[in-house]
Amino acid sequence: MFVLPLRERAQLRPLEPAHAQEFLEHIDRARPNVDPWIPWATFSTDLDSATATLQRYADRQARDTGRIYGIWLDGTLVGGVMFTRFDTASGNCEIGCWSEEAGSGQGLVNQACRALIDWAFAERGMSRVEWLVSSVNTRSIEAARRLGLTRDGVLRKHTPYRGERLDTEVWSILSEEWQSASAPTTTTDKAELDRLMAAFLGAFDNTGGARPHVDAIREVFIPQGMIISNTASGPVVYDLDAFIEPREKMLTDGTLTQFSEWEVSERTEIFESIAHRTSEYRKSGVHKGEPFDGAGRKMTQFVQTSAGWKMASLTWEDE
Repeated sequence: MFVLPLRERAQLRPLEPAHAQEFLEHIDRARPNVDPWIPWATFSTDLDSATATLQRYADRQARDTGRIYGIWLDGTLVGGVMFTRFDTASGNCEIGCWSEEAGSGQGLVNQACRALIDWAFAERGMSRVEWLVSSVNTRSIEAARRLGLTRDGVLRKHTPYRGERLDTEVWSILSEEWQSASAPTTTTDKAELDRLMAAFLGAFDNTGGARPHVDAIREVFIPQGMIISNTASGPVVYDLDAFIEPREKMLTDGTLTQFSEWEVSERTEIFESIAHRTSEYRKSGVHKGEPFDGAGRKMTQFVQTSAGWKMASLTWEDE
């Protein structure tokens, strides 16, 4: 059985029927997040049904029509990714993901999804990877954006769910688009820098009542890291403590709710043990009861340390 390290304390590996008890315990913890969106989560309610879910994916893998993988953090199953459909004849496949709160906001799902997309295109020669998501599942839509997928359209009233029919959005990326996005740098280094940026942006997410993981910023930065906001009145410079504390308060005391931020484009350059990334981003939320959205630019510097790549500084400017 393969094990793919995602970071120092996290691994991606196949989920098999032998994991049924651990899988059931994890799904019970994750149910508030996944039950509305993933049908097998709704029906995996005891050991027999959890085993049946994993057996269906084992059968799909044997037929080369689907696969499922778990994300373990510190030895605990906290999420996963899957090929819900894998059609080698057409060159099309569909991926999906899920997570409990302990696995959210750290870039783990993003990195695991990237591993699946890399494998589908580079190893299996697929032409198109799809992501189908309910139009009201904002967290999954933002995950698709962070991966660089394109919204193709909406299948109106496509999916029945508990007495109503929900719209389904179709997102996708093509092989040539994925290869072009990763061509300038080595796959491993680029994936790690992508993970750091996803973890940074995901640390602020409190959509759907999720608890933000702002303190995760300490994990992606070097201890001496600097964060700078360039404002109309001049730059405001923060060390990590000065940046984290007021934002954590605002995101947890009701001042700022339904907040998320995501990259819409990026360019990354790696020069041996240092790297630079220029990003455009969007954000949305509700501030003191008033909905808002916005956009801007970030410039991020990275350094390679004995513990791997870390952010050294980040400068942003809102439009």
